[in-house]
Amino acid sequence: MKKRFNILLSIGLLGLVTQGTIAQTKPKPYTEEDFYEIKTIAIPDGIKLEAGGLAPMPDGRIGVCTRRGEVWIIENPYQLNGTKPSYTLFASGLHESLGLAYYNGSFYCTQRGELTKLTDTDADGKADIYESVANWDLSGNYHEYSYGPVFDKNGDMYLTFNVAWVGYGEGKLAKWRGWLVKVKKDGTLEPVATGLRSPAGFTINSNGDVLYGENQGDWVGSGRITHLEKGDFAGNAGGLFWTKEPESPLKLTKADIPDTGEPMYEAAKKVKALKLPAVWFPHALMGISTADMIEDETGGKFGPFQGQYIVFDQGQSKAMRMTLEKVNGKYQGACYPFREGFQSGTVRARWGNDGSIFVGMTSRGWGSTGKDLYGLQRLVWNGRMPFEMKNVRAMPDGFEIEFTQPVTLKSAENASSYELKSFTYKYHHEYGSPIINQEKTPLKGIIVSADRLKVRLVMDNLRKGYIHEVRATGLINDEGQPLLHDVSYYTLNDIPSGEAAKLSPTQKVTQPAATPSKPTKAPATKGKVALESGLIDTKLVASLLKKHACTSCHAEATRVVGPAFTEVAKRNYTNEQILELVYHPKPENWPDYATEMASMTHVPKADVLKIAAWINSLGKKSKVDLNKIENRD
Repeated sequence: MKKRFNILLSIGLLGLVTQGTIAQTKPKPYTEEDFYEIKTIAIPDGIKLEAGGLAPMPDGRIGVCTRRGEVWIIENPYQLNGTKPSYTLFASGLHESLGLAYYNGSFYCTQRGELTKLTDTDADGKADIYESVANWDLSGNYHEYSYGPVFDKNGDMYLTFNVAWVGYGEGKLAKWRGWLVKVKKDGTLEPVATGLRSPAGFTINSNGDVLYGENQGDWVGSGRITHLEKGDFAGNAGGLFWTKEPESPLKLTKADIPDTGEPMYEAAKKVKALKLPAVWFPHALMGISTADMIEDETGGKFGPFQGQYIVFDQGQSKAMRMTLEKVNGKYQGACYPFREGFQSGTVRARWGNDGSIFVGMTSRGWGSTGKDLYGLQRLVWNGRMPFEMKNVRAMPDGFEIEFTQPVTLKSAENASSYELKSFTYKYHHEYGSPIINQEKTPLKGIIVSADRLKVRLVMDNLRKGYIHEVRATGLINDEGQPLLHDVSYYTLNDIPSGEAAKLSPTQKVTQPAATPSKPTKAPATKGKVALESGLIDTKLVASLLKKHACTSCHAEATRVVGPAFTEVAKRNYTNEQILELVYHPKPENWPDYATEMASMTHVPKADVLKIAAWINSLGKKSKVDLNKIENRD
């Protein structure tokens, strides 16, 4: 009996110890790959599939046009039962084709200067007829890319045209560059809206509205998505040269545009036609070169994001997510991280018949974090539910976050779970913009819904026209898992009407006395930095590089969108010189890179100096303890 008691006691103690161990052990955080898998489609040797356009066909095949002017039809692109796909060259001899659609048995391909209808009349798998549907002028400027067509529900086609590169080819202007145009039945072009700089991706959504994605550049502080209606001006002044034409739907001129560096929201008060972005994609924090976008109309085959948008970024080789709502009749909304790790620059995306996404890629000339020069992959949901911010909506006094899974009440009611701030960009003719006017948005109250699927954040300092960062690092679900992605960026062009939330005493958040905030300025760079010998804290460096999005464009030893850190180290800059270049980049120092670096004046000086010290230690025997760097201004 005593022996049995001891055994039972031991089992009981073991159970307590085991339970205590389980209770103290945090679950391993999930990764993107645990929910959304990237499947590579095999490409035969000898085919340079630098995808410019994708066109799924009703029978499951897919057409792919390339920058090299070819159109391929791929049979069995899903690689069913482990079999390889087969490729047939459908058309060739085209000029830099960057868009493809399949409609009523024919392919429609957008070349650099022509929209071409490609038809196979004898069913041999190759185009017999190359029919010119529409054509347009070219000046010879390399930046005059052409995209589309996108069909609307009436069968009408739309195209978008890049403007010429500033500083290259002025005086040789081609008509309707920087415009969204409609292709009329007789093949002529009907101008719809202008102010486009590099509209590589655009779509017509389920409401029949045109949404287009923009890349950072002159007049464009950061990537963004804009809803275009007839007569809109989206911000880039290059296309305004053609508003003098009689068929132009607006008569705005470049002289009418304020070039002061004030926020775009303020400029729009002076220029009625200036259309504000529905969603900004903060540069490097989200993406660096906005490409294609597609609306989720799969009926749940792609996960819990029906009616939302998957937006791709060429430079960072990734997919992002976007939600939209209409406030006072205008689109605005939020963007979120979604899935990284594609093999090359993600340019084109289309839905497959099974609810997966085909992604066509190329990095030639542009660079990308994906190391391959080109590729074709599929993004597939495996049926598991990720713990995500499903949606962020504007409220009269803050934002409401909806989640895909319930949050724990303890984490949701904890004010330290959230980090909130807002910022914007300059609107000017210069390339890109630093983050400006960054301020905190103090939290006043937290209201958790009864089902714990929604949290309403009542906030101070909401600012119209600003990007509001909503970060929820401290939230966990019932499993103890943190959010797969803990940040969203909401573009608050307008504040919805309605009653402010009535907070109970337990819902109120007490804030310490705040000092008046001031717009952020570029920190001084003349201070001295003392370095003491020791070991580099690589974990600290890695966290800083990730926090400030440095790894979006740079890697330690390989060229990505920007130079490798080892290459920067070879320049023998001082730490202070690196700091100055981070705040005030000089693209002329790196002429072999197509994408200019944005000014990063919002990054704290101390963090930049730690990163600079690490860069300068690469390849050297002497090491530096980043925690011992002192700022002695």
